[in-house]
Amino acid sequence: MLNNHSINKPDRITPLDQNPDIEIFDPPLCCPTGLCGPSIDQVLLDVSEMVQALINKGYNVQRYQMTTHPGMFTTNPAVMKLIGEKQMGALPITVVKGEIIAHGEYPNLEEIQKELTRDEKINGK
Repeated sequence: MLNNHSINKPDRITPLDQNPDIEIFDPPLCCPTGLCGPSIDQVLLDVSEMVQALINKGYNVQRYQMTTHPGMFTTNPAVMKLIGEKQMGALPITVVKGEIIAHGEYPNLEEIQKELTRDEKINGK
């Protein structure tokens, strides 16, 4: 159920004040998911479906854009360092459990699940 603290509509259904398992720092998009306008980008559709699959598995997933969530970028030193080095070419940046796992392109579901499983093994979950 969405509440006033939720960001986004279709795939970001987690309140901002929780620690996310997965964070996606998106490049500038026309809307929160990029799934708007007369033609839909297949990559963004795949990302939206991946985010929903992760949410359905119980993971806390957040997506951020500089225009709507600038603080999420500026308060993450690793993300800001990468943007400083590669500028907008660094985006999208995907963070799993606080670690950058991909930049410049979106990882697929299997890549994210591999990182989540690795983290769970390391932390004994």
